[in-house]
Amino acid sequence: MLDRVVVDEAVRELRPDFAVLAVVAEGLVNGPSDEESERWLADAAERAVPDDPHVEAWRAAYRAFGAKPKRTRPSVEALLRRADALPSVNRVVDAYNAVSVEYALPIGGEDLDAYRGAARLVRATGEEPFDVIAAGEPAVEHPDRGEVVWRDDAGVTCRRWNWRQCVRTRLTETTKNGFFLLERLEPYPIDRLVEAGDKLAERLRAIAPDVRVESRMIGGR
Repeated sequence: MLDRVVVDEAVRELRPDFAVLAVVAEGLVNGPSDEESERWLADAAERAVPDDPHVEAWRAAYRAFGAKPKRTRPSVEALLRRADALPSVNRVVDAYNAVSVEYALPIGGEDLDAYRGAARLVRATGEEPFDVIAAGEPAVEHPDRGEVVWRDDAGVTCRRWNWRQCVRTRLTETTKNGFFLLERLEPYPIDRLVEAGDKLAERLRAIAPDVRVESRMIGGR
């Protein structure tokens, strides 16, 4: 997967400063949240900086493709706004949410085995399917035309850059191989992005000591 992650030129034109650290973790042994993963969330809450300049950078990026960041907030802002009451989900999700809050960085975590083809960051046509649960039942939505989305061959995996992930690729307690996207805009330092990736790898190894973690940086100036 890492060799095939693509950021489309239309997205680069919108934000030339965008960079993403893509991480693959193979051999995960996930499980329910526990004292350790809940402590990661609590520790991250103590370090949270809700007005980090990175939040405003993401608001501006959302406005640039027509989204309203007060209605659909960038994922990092949504987490920082409730840092003191972050829900525990499972050990791996807790791990990357904690890193996201501590580093003021949007991070998506997904089940690599649910992907169909390569991950691509593109501007949507508006016809791509996006799998959700609505009123307790599976449903399909579609992004707005021109919206920035992550997608694979089967459809959209995350809408509005990093606002909402689809059901199909969500990371569960049975996930064996994970795929993570750590996303950065200026003025966020590249070395801090790399540090966040190292912290995520450290947490994943705490969960599954034999996990194999690889990463690739795409973009950045």
